[in-house]
Amino acid sequence: MYQNPTAYGQVSYKSKTTAGVLGILLGSLGVHNFYLGYTGKGVAQLLLTVCTCGMGAVISEIWGFVEGIMILTGSINTDGRGLPLKD
Repeated sequence: MYQNPTAYGQVSYKSKTTAGVLGILLGSLGVHNFYLGYTGKGVAQLLLTVCTCGMGAVISEIWGFVEGIMILTGSINTDGRGLPLKD
């Protein structure tokens, strides 16, 4: 039976600030998603950049930039395991 990890006060060891900055600076490579444990999204961003020979990098960078801002503002506030990010 699945139990909510936040019910026991668990907090992720992943930093909200680190994830946000990674999203803004390296968003086109999906580094922030790999850091947070969202491997599928990270692979999608990486493939979008690499498989299009950089042509998709603009789309992927905008995607990463927006997610970076969302992380820093708290709109995205959990890691891939559902644990809240530390400040």
